[in-house]
Amino acid sequence: MKSALQISNDQKISSSLFFFVVTAAQIGVGIHGFQRVVVKNAGNDAWISVILASLFAHIVVFIMIRTLALYPSNDLYGIHLDIFGKYFGGILNFTYVLYCTFAFYSVIRNYIEVINTWVFPNLSQSFIAAALLILVIYAFTGGLRVLVGVCFFSFMTGLWILIILFMPLEYAHYNHILPILGNDLKSIFKGAYSMTFTIVGFEIINTLYPFAKEKKKVQKYVHLALLFTLFIYLSVILVSLVYFSEAQIERTLWATLTLFTVIKLPFIERVEIIIICFWMIIILPNLCLFSWAAYRGVKRFKSINETTFIWIFSIFIFFANIPIQTRTEIDQMNNFFAKIAFYIVFIYPFLLYIMASLKSVLRKGGSKE
Repeated sequence: MKSALQISNDQKISSSLFFFVVTAAQIGVGIHGFQRVVVKNAGNDAWISVILASLFAHIVVFIMIRTLALYPSNDLYGIHLDIFGKYFGGILNFTYVLYCTFAFYSVIRNYIEVINTWVFPNLSQSFIAAALLILVIYAFTGGLRVLVGVCFFSFMTGLWILIILFMPLEYAHYNHILPILGNDLKSIFKGAYSMTFTIVGFEIINTLYPFAKEKKKVQKYVHLALLFTLFIYLSVILVSLVYFSEAQIERTLWATLTLFTVIKLPFIERVEIIIICFWMIIILPNLCLFSWAAYRGVKRFKSINETTFIWIFSIFIFFANIPIQTRTEIDQMNNFFAKIAFYIVFIYPFLLYIMASLKSVLRKGGSKE
């Protein structure tokens, strides 16, 4: 088998940690305002769209792991080289590296905008970008185990946000979600499609799978992670639907953050400010995992150590933040990324599985002869 990875036992991670990795990878900046785009398509049936998007994610994960199971000692990059050869496989690998870089850029650019809009309007975007990138560099150079530890820490320290998420239900109007299935199926499926930007992240298993100690258990923990993120996104969309009217959601850019503005605690006046600042810990795993996935692909082209890569990568991202400034430009970037992610994350795995299965059958047939 071409380009098989040589991974020592001390580099491998427990399969149970995939639950925290996938959860941390899926929850990022998209949760701040995904309600607007979903409700615009599916109306008050947006919560059904969220369920459908998650269901399709489960199907895609099943196919992804079936493909990876055919190459237990290889990641997506190695599978490309084995199936498509050095040149076309190299093109596909380069495309996936670009996708991971684009995903990293989308996360950091959206979070910078939230910080500038809600917390520090006069703070330089370059300063925020540099601060975030320094954190990524510090975590990245610690290796994969440190990155997984960041995912675990992010998950455990962020659970308290779930508790206060339900406080706006005090002002809920439950008739807002009625009538159920009042919108046509086409609109509901469009709403599910618009969840692409928010729900992606689980594709990190394409590069992480070879590092699992017990590969047979990976699928269970990844599906559990998808169920947990479904609970979070479903809770957010339902709370939003019963608090806001449909028209209000369509006009609210960051509906989740707006929900937190109604919460008043005796010892904290602006809860949303605390949450936005704390969200840096939530998006840090996103940034670390996408940069690590890009690094695994770059290593297929050129031998480079982790420190050199992450510095070059961070410098590139820092200067890439400069051209895009306005909300319109960021919206266009998000829409473009969502279209690319839909094909790479939700469509391509099915094609790759067919090709990998055919390759496996031909290989077995050749060995018998």
